[in-house]
Amino acid sequence: MPITSRARWLSGLLFVLLAGTAAAAQAIAPPPTPAAAPTATPALRIGVMTMLPGRIFWERFGHDALIVEDPARGEAISYNFGFFDPSEPDFLSRFIHGHMRYQLVALPLRDDLAYYREVGRGVSVQWLHLAPAQAAELADSLAQNALPDKARYNYDYFTDNCSTRVRDAINRALAGRLHEQLAARSRGNTYRSEAVRLASPAPLMWLGFDIGLGPFADVPLARWQEAFVPMRLADSLREATASDGSPLVDSEQQLLPHRIAPEPAEYARPWWPWLLWGMAAAIALAVLGRRSPRALAAISMVFWTACGLLGALMLFIWFDTAHRAGWANQNLLLFNPACLLLLPGGWRIARGRSGGAVFDGVLRLVVVCAMLAWIMRWLPFPEQDNTHWIALLLPLHLAISTTLRRR
Repeated sequence: MPITSRARWLSGLLFVLLAGTAAAAQAIAPPPTPAAAPTATPALRIGVMTMLPGRIFWERFGHDALIVEDPARGEAISYNFGFFDPSEPDFLSRFIHGHMRYQLVALPLRDDLAYYREVGRGVSVQWLHLAPAQAAELADSLAQNALPDKARYNYDYFTDNCSTRVRDAINRALAGRLHEQLAARSRGNTYRSEAVRLASPAPLMWLGFDIGLGPFADVPLARWQEAFVPMRLADSLREATASDGSPLVDSEQQLLPHRIAPEPAEYARPWWPWLLWGMAAAIALAVLGRRSPRALAAISMVFWTACGLLGALMLFIWFDTAHRAGWANQNLLLFNPACLLLLPGGWRIARGRSGGAVFDGVLRLVVVCAMLAWIMRWLPFPEQDNTHWIALLLPLHLAISTTLRRR
C-alpha cells in the first residue's frame, strides 16, 4: 500500500476509534446531580402570654406579655410591659398623684416564668396567626420599644396598662383590625364591676375601689376597653380573626399550672340586703340614743371620723391627682368631709352637754347631702353605681341626726 494511501487509511481508522470512545464515554457517564433544594427557615412566632391573678393586691388583676419566638436566636423572648422602679427618687409622689412610670423590659422567657412558677400562678400562651411580614414587623417594633430611651410610659390603671399595651401592639400589627372587631361589642362590664370582682378576695382593696371610684368607672365598656384585664383580652383574642379571615389564635399552650385560688367569678350585687342592714343599724342606734345619748355620741364620733377622712381623701383624689376614675365621686355626699366638723359637738354630748347650734346645723347639712345622693339617681347627672352605699348609709345619717338633734 502506498504510503499516502496507508496514511489515509490509518487516519480514518483513528477517527472511527476516537468517535466510538467518545460516544461510549458519553453513554456511561452518570447524569448530572440536581442542585439540593434550599432548607426552609422556621417561621418567627408571636404569642400572648397570660398570667392568672396572684395573692398580693397588685397581682389581683392578672398580667400578660408578648412572646417572640425566633428560631434564628434559639431563645424565646418575653416583652413585659409591667416593670417599674421603686427606687426612683420621685416614685412615691408619682404613685400618689397618678403619674406612675412603667417600662417595657425584654427578657428570656424562662426568666420571666421563674417567678410565676415559684408563687403558683397559672400561665398560658396563645400563638397568633400572623403573616410572616406582620410577625417580623411586630418583633422589630417590640425590640425598638424596649430600648432604654423608649421603654418608659405613663401608666394608667384602666386605660394604659400592661394589658392595653399588648392589645395595642397586636392591633398595630393587624393594621387596626383588632379594634374594628372589639370596639362595637360589649358585655356590659364596667371598670368598677371588673375592679370590684377581681379585688373581692382582698376586702380593703375591694372597699377602696368601690368607695373611691366615681362615675367614670360606671360607663359600660366595649370589648376593646375591657381588655385592660388580661384574662378578658385573652377571651377576646379567641374570638378574633386575622387579616386573612382565619382565627387569630392558632393554638393555645399551658406553660404553668395554676396552684392557688382561681380568678373570682362574676356576681350580681343587689342593693336590698344593704338596705336591710342599714335599717337594722339605724333602729339600733335610735334605741341606743333614747337610752344613752352619750353612748350614741361616742359611737357616732367613730362613724363621723371614718366618713370625714374618706371624704377628704376623695376630695384630694379629685382636685390634686390624675386618678380621673375617682373624680366627681358622688360618694362624697355620703362619706361627707363635713362630718369632721361634728366631732367637737359629739364630744360635748358624750360629756353630757349640748352639742350646740353649729352642731345641729352641720347635722342637718350632712343629712341633706346624703338625701341628695339618693335624689341624684333621678336627675341628669352621670350615673354612678352607689345605690348600695346609699341604702346602707342614708338610714344611719338620718337616725343619728334625728336622735342627737332632739337631745
